[in-house]
Amino acid sequence: MADLILLNKPYQVLSQFTDDAGRDTLAKFVRTPGFYPAGRLDYDSEGLLLLCNDGRLQQRISDPRFKLWKTYWVQLEGQITMEAQLALKNGVLLKDGPTRPAKVKAIDQPPLWERNPPIRQRKQQATSWIEISINEGKNRQVRRMCAEVGFPVLRLVRTRIGDWALDGLLPGQHRRQSVHLPDKPPRPAEKRRSRRS
Repeated sequence: MADLILLNKPYQVLSQFTDDAGRDTLAKFVRTPGFYPAGRLDYDSEGLLLLCNDGRLQQRISDPRFKLWKTYWVQLEGQITMEAQLALKNGVLLKDGPTRPAKVKAIDQPPLWERNPPIRQRKQQATSWIEISINEGKNRQVRRMCAEVGFPVLRLVRTRIGDWALDGLLPGQHRRQSVHLPDKPPRPAEKRRSRRS
């Protein structure tokens, strides 16, 4: 058995426990020793962050080879088009390579907490929301994907990682649960060496 902490990381909090510049870190919200983040969530993003006290579980969550789906609610500048949604679904070409296909759908404004500080938006500029799920972890990937199709991100909230979800956690709140690990964790499929005939 391993233990997992599900934290709703607030806006402008680092996904680490120390910072020389004096910014808010996880230490402000999680005081249980021995837990470390499995993966990261950007300083200016909010939502679900998982912390583990077991290296095997941490690897299963954070290693991109295991392809856990991560779901986000994203507020965009402008009214998202069907063409842009289709481009996101098919994968877009970023400077560090193409993205895998994503799961994308337009949604109504979700029932979220007020962000502190609130987002900056122009009164005359329409906004829209999408739910997007990806199973890879390029740096600031969702923000860059949305910008690439012409819709900059105003707010980004991660709601789910694999089978784990926020489920009512408010910013700064967390809950702890036990996770059963198999005796031998499955290994990602390895490429077979090609043989020349």
